[in-house]
Amino acid sequence: MSIDWSWETTWDVLPVLLEGFKTTLLVTVIGSAIAILAGLIVAVIQQTGFKPVTWPLSFAFTFIRSTPLVVQLTAVYVAMPTVKPLYIGIAVIGVHYATYQSEAFRAGIDAVPRHQWEACTALSLPRRRTWIAVILPQALRGVVPALGNNIVAMFKDTPFLSVITVTEMVRVAQVYGGDHFRYMEALTLAGLIFLVASYPTSLLIRRLEARLARS
Repeated sequence: MSIDWSWETTWDVLPVLLEGFKTTLLVTVIGSAIAILAGLIVAVIQQTGFKPVTWPLSFAFTFIRSTPLVVQLTAVYVAMPTVKPLYIGIAVIGVHYATYQSEAFRAGIDAVPRHQWEACTALSLPRRRTWIAVILPQALRGVVPALGNNIVAMFKDTPFLSVITVTEMVRVAQVYGGDHFRYMEALTLAGLIFLVASYPTSLLIRRLEARLARS
């Protein structure tokens, strides 16, 4: 049995896939920024213990984390027909992964020894300075691997945005395969591009983790 691989198709589809990759990368970069910022804010708010705020936030994030991303994308897309699908996709995937990033930050904050809080209180450090200068730098050391894993997972989940008509890389590969009856080359190349793009991200995260461990 031989594989019917066409190198002519390979070179023809590659530029098309790279155009789709721009959208994939855009969604991942902006979505990750939303997820990390929102996740950090919610994790800090949860530490306040102010139940009128923490309980609704906890319920909302548990609901989002427990329901499929594709369902959330479809629901928001149907509910907001006048909003550009790309904007909906970035916002929904960013908020979806914010629920995971908030758990990573919460675990990192909880891991900071209690005596660090007590020392800040004894020195009469303002609450804001305690967070910025003492707690968050220590918490960050432990959460970098989890943050990085979530970013890579988001990157691989971007094909779900095709359900709301966002033409990211995998959607481009599917359309090309359907038009030319050559799915194998298009989808295989898309998978390889995901692999090549994920490796530098993982390497960067490991170096950042090592640097934080030495600091």
